[in-house]
Amino acid sequence: MSQQHSAIAPAPNPAKAKRSDWWRDAVIYQVYPRSFADSNGDGMGDLEGVRSRLPYLRDLGVDAVWLSPFYASPQADAGYDVADYRAVDPMFGNLLDADALIRDAHGLDLRIIVDLVPNHSSDQHEWFKRALAEGPGSPLRDRYHFRPGKGENGELPPNDWESIFGGPAWTRVPDGEWYLHLFAPEQPDFNWEHPAVGDEFRSILRFWLDMGVDGFRIDVAHGLVKAEGLPDLGGADQLKLLGNDVMPFFDQDGVHEIYRQWRHVLDEYAENDMGPEGSSEEGRWWATGGRIFVAEAWTPTVERTANYVRPDELHQAFNFQYLSTAWDAKELRTVVDRTLEAMRPVGAPATWVLSNHDVTRHATRFANPPGLGTQIRTAGDRELGLRRARAATLVMLALPGSAYVYQGEELGLPDVVDLPDEVRQDPAYFRGAGQDGFRDGCRVPIPWTREGSSYGFGGGGSWLPQPAGWGELSVEAQSGEAGSTLELYRAALHLRRTCSDLGAGESVEWLRAADGVLAFRRGEFVCVANTGGESVTIPAYGRVLLASGEITEADGEAKLPADTTVWWTTA
Repeated sequence: MSQQHSAIAPAPNPAKAKRSDWWRDAVIYQVYPRSFADSNGDGMGDLEGVRSRLPYLRDLGVDAVWLSPFYASPQADAGYDVADYRAVDPMFGNLLDADALIRDAHGLDLRIIVDLVPNHSSDQHEWFKRALAEGPGSPLRDRYHFRPGKGENGELPPNDWESIFGGPAWTRVPDGEWYLHLFAPEQPDFNWEHPAVGDEFRSILRFWLDMGVDGFRIDVAHGLVKAEGLPDLGGADQLKLLGNDVMPFFDQDGVHEIYRQWRHVLDEYAENDMGPEGSSEEGRWWATGGRIFVAEAWTPTVERTANYVRPDELHQAFNFQYLSTAWDAKELRTVVDRTLEAMRPVGAPATWVLSNHDVTRHATRFANPPGLGTQIRTAGDRELGLRRARAATLVMLALPGSAYVYQGEELGLPDVVDLPDEVRQDPAYFRGAGQDGFRDGCRVPIPWTREGSSYGFGGGGSWLPQPAGWGELSVEAQSGEAGSTLELYRAALHLRRTCSDLGAGESVEWLRAADGVLAFRRGEFVCVANTGGESVTIPAYGRVLLASGEITEADGEAKLPADTTVWWTTA
């Protein structure tokens, strides 16, 4: 008997939404606002566009929505250069739009997480503009890293650090001093040794918590504190250090005191949000102790990542080691074991993620040979990539902990690798060093309809061109279509909500399996993935719940094709 998954309508789960520990098994959907939905036809996505599509996200079956930056910004780095942390950039709307989006989300049992960028500001931030205007000796310069240069006339940078985007991490200003920027020159790093910086960000946290947001994703969470004295690397390979050791400007131990202070702020809100005898005020269910921090912390090991989620610090940290793992059973098992082992002592949930706004979509990564990194410039075998992406998704959603979904991956979107040079906007692309600068490919606006000038993204065009044929991958084209990637995600998320053995947990029971096959049990639930290039015969563990491709069962066995995952229940 041949089987493939069937579409299952997602069931809302308001009881889970009201749990204070919802984040332990949440599926969180990342929205990149400029590429999600455009409400006014200017080619740029906006908050009102996101708001209009919230019912789609509720029906998809996710628990929360994480919004990439929408703050007032000159957009030198797509909003990660913030000029005003308490204002919405006009291209995205205004504070009233943000308030309406948060309220509507809560009305749909969805939580809202916003990006926070504490490592650096825009060079158009009022503090930095005044620091430049007032010149050397200005107290405001102490809130950033201003230094005299080296050399006879101060003509050399203060140290040998390089920007992540390429080139020196220092820029000289007309009065002769230099300032530090680990990213673009338009993004000067804050000096977190200065008390005014900490005071300001605790105030910013309270501003958005008062607006009703449910949490913060912390950009460059590992970078706020720099090694004392800003020492030279001394000729060490900066990129090699990033992967294998702690650099003097990343993952310094001093950063953890900042997060302990921030945790006090969230805990205060948790206490104030609770009504008599632990009940919550009517209409404020989302605030019953369930507000969270999520760290974007690139660290050398998952064990170092675990330091960020100790009980008195942050709640979650992205699992970049998992994101970087090849579609290979042995490698996947290794990273799953290490992750669960690292998180268990600190009592934090593991997180799992396959794509985001900074890396090549996994449907394209898996279409290419392993070892090319997370930014890939070729389309590869698209059919193979999609088949592996679907299978990898079922593995991710079966693991214990929380999962992150990047907008459009539920449509099986590939990266757009053939964008013309003249339309690219990734700032790293124009610097010719550092990151590859090909992040635009995963940021192309997503398609909602089969037809239209922007496939339903908005009433006009789109800020990055969409490929021909994009409409056949749209929400409209895939909705209700048996076997589509969208219906696979809907079915998987529905089962994840309704199957008691899925979601939160600390461990899996590995099952004996052939080379290239990953198999584990969680209670009465079994997940088996064939990462190899040939079909395999496996035991039929019970009733099939879902499969990423077609499987055949007979006489207590099942034939599992290459690059296919199946979910079973033994109940």
